[in-house]
Amino acid sequence: MLASIALKKPEVYESKKIQLTSPILHIGSSVSRLNPFEYVQTSKKVYLPNQEALAKALNKKGGSYLNDYIQAISDRQDISNLLKDAFGEQWWNADASGELIFPKNAISQKLTEERITDLRPMIRNGMGELYIPGSSIKGAIRTAIAYYLLKHGDRYNVPKNQKVSEIEKKLRSRLGELGNKHKQKFADDDLFMDTLFSEYTLTYQGKTYNGSSQNTDFLRALSVSDCEPLIERKLTNKKGQTIPLNLPIVAEVIVSSRFPDYLAKYRASLYVEMVRNVQTTFTLKLDTEMLSWFQHKQGMKLPFQNLEELLKICQEFSQEQWDYEHDYWNDIKNNPRAVGKNLDFNYIRQFYEPEECSFSTRLGWGSGMTGTTVDLLFDDELRADIRDICGLKAPQFEAPKSRRSVVNHNGEIKFVPGWVKFKS
Repeated sequence: MLASIALKKPEVYESKKIQLTSPILHIGSSVSRLNPFEYVQTSKKVYLPNQEALAKALNKKGGSYLNDYIQAISDRQDISNLLKDAFGEQWWNADASGELIFPKNAISQKLTEERITDLRPMIRNGMGELYIPGSSIKGAIRTAIAYYLLKHGDRYNVPKNQKVSEIEKKLRSRLGELGNKHKQKFADDDLFMDTLFSEYTLTYQGKTYNGSSQNTDFLRALSVSDCEPLIERKLTNKKGQTIPLNLPIVAEVIVSSRFPDYLAKYRASLYVEMVRNVQTTFTLKLDTEMLSWFQHKQGMKLPFQNLEELLKICQEFSQEQWDYEHDYWNDIKNNPRAVGKNLDFNYIRQFYEPEECSFSTRLGWGSGMTGTTVDLLFDDELRADIRDICGLKAPQFEAPKSRRSVVNHNGEIKFVPGWVKFKS
């Protein structure tokens, strides 16, 4: 019977086309790191080859080129010298029967003078274009709703066993289980997410149905489209200045933490494919008729009835994260003599200077525990215990202890990733 409901097209719905903008963003792909033969770097750019086209072109060249390429793959070696030998100094213009070996949508500006190692790619669609999946946006929205419901439990009649204090008790009693990666993944579903989102009955055409958690999840009423591809283009502002939009870059990302006296500590550098000055669109659609079908089994109220209320929920969660990050960066002391890097975070402090958060949510890589969980609702000690068990241990430190910040082309620590704005 629920299958017939799933097939029913929405008749009463609210839809908003949303413009999404972000200073800098990275959404991870199914491949966490690229091997050295999967990218080629010059002093200014990073190229991701079409490996099938490259193999065809090397085979056409004859000699040992194809065998050398296969050997490089086997040995996980850099292929830049092989490309120069086969195609000359401007190897990036080579093609195979009219098909570019290095497609235009797989070329990024290199923002660092450092040699890139362990490159982390951004997600691409089936056409090889950078994009933001609707599932990433909906996941961030789901976290914001969970945070909002738990924070305002009395207002929405959240069941007593799902109050923050009760969840904290359960977590403390089950901390040992969280060492298991599989149990980590589903712990929040068991503790509160299933109750908040799926413990519903559906009343449709006068009949009430129970079903699996997938069928009774009230966010079935919300659809989030994938964003339009992040195609590089230029915008001329009111001052006549040309600004590149959706600029693909590979940047150095600093992982930093702190010493007990709050002096900044350098931990590592990562090299990440990101997009600067993101501007794209997606569509939010709320089936208000379907939303009315859901009745919570324990009497909890739905937290929103329209898209405007939903976006305010996201904004409130962003503000909570913003306040926490503001305090963190104000407490950290610059460390120009840190081993490995000059840790000057003045630009980051300026970014978090406004009291009011102007961003709608935080997406993807770099948002960390505070952006992807409801941990900010828990007390500091419990949050640190969860971090120590699930992640990298940092006894006696707040959680999260480390942060990721992005270095610009001048070597300055300039950006924090993931903050995005929604505009109808």
